[in-house]
Amino acid sequence: MTGSRSTGVTLRLLDKADREIVKLDRTVMGAVYKFQHEFRRNPWTNGMDFKRLKGHDRLWSARVNREYRALLLRLDDDDWLLVSVKHRRDVHRNLDRLAYGINQVTGAIDYVDLQVVEAGVRGTDVPAPDAAPEPAAVPEPALTETLFARYSAEQLAALGVAESLIPIALKLTTDDELLGLAEHAPRHTGEVLLRLRDGVPYEQVREEVTEPVAAAGEDSPDTEDWQAAVARSQTVVITHDEALQSVLEEGDFGRWKVFLHPTQEKLVHRTYSGPARVSGGPGTGKTIVALHRVKHLVDRLPPGHSRPVLLTTFTRNLAADLRARLISLGGPELLARVDIVHVDQLAQRVVSESAPGGTRRRIDDTQALREWRELLVEAGESRWDAAFLSDEWNQVILGQAVATRSDYFRVRRAGRGRSVSRADRAEIWQLAERYVHRLETKGLETHRQVAERAAQLEIGREARIEERRRQQEERGGLDNIHVASGSGARLRYRYRHVVVDEAQDLAAAHWKMLRAMVPHGPDDIFLVGDTHQRIYDNQVTLGSLGISIRGRSAKLTLSYRTTRQILGSALGLLEGTGYDDLDGGDEELAGYRSVLNGPRPTLLGAAGWDEEIDLVIEQLNAWDDVAREAVAICVPTNEMADDVIFRLGRRGITGTKIHPDGTRREEGVHVGTMYRFKGLEYRRMIIAGVSEGLVPRASVDAWERTDPARHRRELQRARSLLFVAATRARDGLVITWNGEPSRFLRPLRQANSTA
Repeated sequence: MTGSRSTGVTLRLLDKADREIVKLDRTVMGAVYKFQHEFRRNPWTNGMDFKRLKGHDRLWSARVNREYRALLLRLDDDDWLLVSVKHRRDVHRNLDRLAYGINQVTGAIDYVDLQVVEAGVRGTDVPAPDAAPEPAAVPEPALTETLFARYSAEQLAALGVAESLIPIALKLTTDDELLGLAEHAPRHTGEVLLRLRDGVPYEQVREEVTEPVAAAGEDSPDTEDWQAAVARSQTVVITHDEALQSVLEEGDFGRWKVFLHPTQEKLVHRTYSGPARVSGGPGTGKTIVALHRVKHLVDRLPPGHSRPVLLTTFTRNLAADLRARLISLGGPELLARVDIVHVDQLAQRVVSESAPGGTRRRIDDTQALREWRELLVEAGESRWDAAFLSDEWNQVILGQAVATRSDYFRVRRAGRGRSVSRADRAEIWQLAERYVHRLETKGLETHRQVAERAAQLEIGREARIEERRRQQEERGGLDNIHVASGSGARLRYRYRHVVVDEAQDLAAAHWKMLRAMVPHGPDDIFLVGDTHQRIYDNQVTLGSLGISIRGRSAKLTLSYRTTRQILGSALGLLEGTGYDDLDGGDEELAGYRSVLNGPRPTLLGAAGWDEEIDLVIEQLNAWDDVAREAVAICVPTNEMADDVIFRLGRRGITGTKIHPDGTRREEGVHVGTMYRFKGLEYRRMIIAGVSEGLVPRASVDAWERTDPARHRRELQRARSLLFVAATRARDGLVITWNGEPSRFLRPLRQANSTA
């Protein structure tokens, strides 16, 4: 190859190369942008210093700036794969540590920097460019059994583990060493080894992890066909400057627009015979799977202008975030075929259609509880607690569509904890009737009332549709009643497909409404969620609501957002607490891992709130290496959030509050309550005010004697809130308190004291 070659080449970016690039200094990243632009135009200019590396057939280097070089694999004469950006001295010193080839099982390209992998296994940083070279450090087996002693090199190779990493894998003795390898290994290699370590049987790993990505129809892929190999690899073609910017600067979502994991991709493109569920801890890509699933469903639709796919979630700000991400994923054309609306807004739409011009004002759960308290005071009633009555009305009377006093006498109250006699039920029913009358008189209604009314309206609509269908069948034909479209005179299902994000937070009425909005059949309902992140008191069993997910459930176990240090601390917050799986079983986070490494979370106590704020501001100033917008402060109450913003302002730090519909402006440190951080992520997080009496709130313990089941649920919800907040952090987490620390922090404090 010489400088006389024609200009204009294809440049691709290999998965994981972007993670290395984003860690570079901003000036070096800027040079990378300039480099890729000039390289695509003509790599053969003298200033590019483009040359093949000594001892390698396909690995070349090119000048990024004075100090850094790009490493590229030659796929064809004018087709190049960017695999790394390194300091020039680091490149030439370690040429023998760079391994690459075509995987014998998957047919994809495996590129491995053995020096980086070995440093990860040791738990150390890669030596600085000007440091003395270290000898190769494949870990030697300790006296204890190695992690993969039961497997041979041939067995690991048959699962698709990268050939260059098999000798290292077979010498691993600790989980930390394994995680250090997985962080820098090709994704498939990391997933295979982590699954085996979690005790998943060899054949199951082969069926679930390897077979879906194995080179189809081939005994052994051609190890010289690099064009075929790159088609099987996780790469993105850089066609313009914005393509690289999307991957490097949009965080995990930017990566997942192009680097969808094979396990995730399988879930996205599968045809399901009925409702399906994907679970997984924070950062495993559940929302990404939901968004790609929406795109997959839209791509299979016949041409049209309707919106037959519903994408819904529980809150307004999450719905807005889903809309923005869907536009980024597929543009206006995709958005034009999808109805994106939060579930209470959808219920309100249904009710308004049936009774246009309604003037009742909607009130939230806090206001609804206040109305219960005022009712009891006015009635001179002291036997019943307002919170108990509110839950009884929401979970039992509304939740099971109880319409009469006699129905309430017969209804089951599973999971309610406190038992009530027949006489008790008579009193509760009378109070519930007075409560409904009170709301009607004041022109109020709760979101739960609206949701239940919408559910009943949709169930009635579904019954009429099915009656029409039976009549058509009897007459020998079917009209188009199953094709979803916009509003119109014909009676039809509202949607063809329903996709639900944060499914654990929806109430029974929401599920009944959604079930009735889409015909039963293949790919009807697709839901993603994690009951460990349930922060609202909505506990349901989907099977009892006509949504059977048995045999169509999958779990994502690898976190790509949160470091293993933050993940370990977050899991400690859930210690000793059980969670359901939305279908009557137990949900576990067993095998949930991160392959990212970072500092251990910091725990800081203060004598009082003023001193705690000082600690928070001191930490913010110490994080001067990241933009303010990449940092957030989470607190238990709205009042504390307002106070934090005020106090930050007095110190010259801009703070912006997170509202139900998101932030009103982007600049400054984001501040909000734990509820507001659902679905968000930040480089660094401070969770302040994690004091006993605030987390959990002091009133929760009042239930311990009178209603133990309610007490357990409230403690679980408080833990989940803290868990959600902690797992918003990507690479830095600080938790502070004043006075007595929350009881939930005990495992973390003990772990830190023994570390």
